[in-house]
Amino acid sequence: MAKEKSTKLTALRCPTCGTLVLRDDEDFPFCSDRCRIIDLGKWASGAYRISSPILDPEVLEGLDDMHRSGHNSGDDE
Repeated sequence: MAKEKSTKLTALRCPTCGTLVLRDDEDFPFCSDRCRIIDLGKWASGAYRISSPILDPEVLEGLDDMHRSGHNSGDDE
């Protein structure tokens, strides 16, 4: 049995400018190094955001414990 998928993506649109980019292109999935740098700059400036925070369950437990005990960061007077 061969592990072969006949539905492989061969082309996508550049996420920055929308130009069609083939899988074999050097800068895939971007059309150029310029578009790759523009995209990186958007991530670095905060223009792109993950819609909700991803937290470790242990971290959530620690936050709940702090909240219940009345310790809030920034309220130290």
